[in-house]
Amino acid sequence: MRTYIKRVRKALAAEDLDAAKTNLPLAIQAIDKARSKGVIHINTASRYVSRLTLAMNRASA
Repeated sequence: MRTYIKRVRKALAAEDLDAAKTNLPLAIQAIDKARSKGVIHINTASRYVSRLTLAMNRASA
C-alpha cells in the first residue's frame, strides 16, 4: 500500500501527470484492500484516498 502511495506522490512532485493518473487507481485499490483486511482503520483509508485524489485534482487543474 505504501509503495503505491509513494509512487503517486513522487509522480505528482515530478509533475508527471500520466504516471500519477496510472498509479492513482492502483493506490486506491491497495488502500481499500488494506482497509478490508483490517490493516488500517476505515477513516485512515478514507483520509489517504481523499488526500491523494485532492492532490491529483490540484495538479491537473
